[in-house]
Amino acid sequence: MASSSSPSPLKDLLEGKSIDTDQNVLKKHVEFFDRNHDGLVYPWETFKGFRAIGAGYLLSLTGAFFINLTLSGKTRPGKFPSLLLPIEVKNIHLGIHGSDSGVYDTEGRFVASKFEEIFKKYARTHANALTSDELMAMLKANREPKDFKGWVGSWTEWKALYILCKDDDGLLRRETIQAVYDGSLFERLERERAHKPKP
Repeated sequence: MASSSSPSPLKDLLEGKSIDTDQNVLKKHVEFFDRNHDGLVYPWETFKGFRAIGAGYLLSLTGAFFINLTLSGKTRPGKFPSLLLPIEVKNIHLGIHGSDSGVYDTEGRFVASKFEEIFKKYARTHANALTSDELMAMLKANREPKDFKGWVGSWTEWKALYILCKDDDGLLRRETIQAVYDGSLFERLERERAHKPKP
């Protein structure tokens, strides 16, 4: 897991600063769930990652099962399927599905123009945030014909993000969406949860 003080490559890029554009930010996004840092994410690590950011047991179990079931084979090309459903972090770009925003390119790199497009096209109520209805409009617009797996994947990812990260006004803020793309959101949520007083 990256240090909490590590700079955000996305923030630098969006502010016009020079960064390594070949940097795979999707990999950083996924590395949060590699709890023992061995380059593989097993379902129990996905579960622990979800719990660490405040997801309930049902969402964590469901997410762990479907994410690992969907991505294990894709990220292990040429290898015999494993009943343990490991995801290989280094190959996570192979698991990119259709019907999504396109903010990650096929190599897992951040595409700033696609990120900006989210807010230009769909943020009607607030310039830098999405309501639930605006989020659903974006998901519908991004659907590719007959890409049922992509539809389900996108809906699941974005709805989970909305449930976990909407603010008190029901808005999913730009900085939150940016942080989920570079993985820093997960680290922040884990720190915040760890410092919350126990009831």
